[in-house]
Amino acid sequence: MRIGLLLDRFDWPGGPAAQGPTLRRIAVEAEQAGVASIWINDHFLQIPLFGEVTDPILESWTVLAHLAAVTRRVELGTLTTGGHHRHPGPLLKIVTTLDVLSGGRAWLGVGPAWNEREQLALGIPTYSWPERFAQLEELLQVAHRAFAGDRSPYAGEHLRLAEPVFSPPPLRRPPILVGGAHERRVFPLVARYADACNLFEAGGLPMLRLKLDLLRRRCEEIGRDFATLRRTSFGPLHLTRTGAGDSQTVPAALERFATLAGEGFELAIVALADPLDPAAFELLAELVEALAPVTATPR
Repeated sequence: MRIGLLLDRFDWPGGPAAQGPTLRRIAVEAEQAGVASIWINDHFLQIPLFGEVTDPILESWTVLAHLAAVTRRVELGTLTTGGHHRHPGPLLKIVTTLDVLSGGRAWLGVGPAWNEREQLALGIPTYSWPERFAQLEELLQVAHRAFAGDRSPYAGEHLRLAEPVFSPPPLRRPPILVGGAHERRVFPLVARYADACNLFEAGGLPMLRLKLDLLRRRCEEIGRDFATLRRTSFGPLHLTRTGAGDSQTVPAALERFATLAGEGFELAIVALADPLDPAAFELLAELVEALAPVTATPR
């Protein structure tokens, strides 16, 4: 069982001039703590879940390229990129470039773009939900072709690529993670195109088991082995020595993530309560070490 880190807030002390140094320090400390991957919440305006719309937020793929230069081992991805926020061709060029420059550590995390406020704010076209999912499916189709080195033209209903050349090619095939809250529409895309899913821990084990059962059915419908789908989760994490308030001790967190591993999850992506807390990565390192022998159990 591995731990990934989501960076969801950038309202750090010191203003814009401090954001670069602070970001680099967090990334280096996370890698030293044994974190397996770093993920960026891909939005152009901060979303209500994490703060106010006027709070600082950095463009995700630029951040990942920056992190690639200051880390050596952690994998890098978005949780998740809005499917129509960037044209699929340039987006896949960004992903393959990140993979080359990071030494083969890029993921493509993608889902349906939902935040119409940021779309309207920045002049990004808005579409109906059926159109968004149709565009997302075509993006996933092109991603599979691009990562396999297929340069033949692609002509879909929404997307046309006359000469999809991605040179240099990625050093490895970037894993594709598909996420999103609209399970009825998202899960068929996960089953057909994704290497990994991402499920929120909110709702606890009963909800996670329900969603896993739904995903299993979608896989069975198309003849895919459900065991080949890598399961990842997302939830907040506040570690302290005492476990006071809404925090957890390392032993309590170990039990939490071991339970997830028992449901077949192999990566738990967490958002730390305060990544600037000097004790945050010390405690996270203890958790990562304790989780190292815990193996996900396919169900």
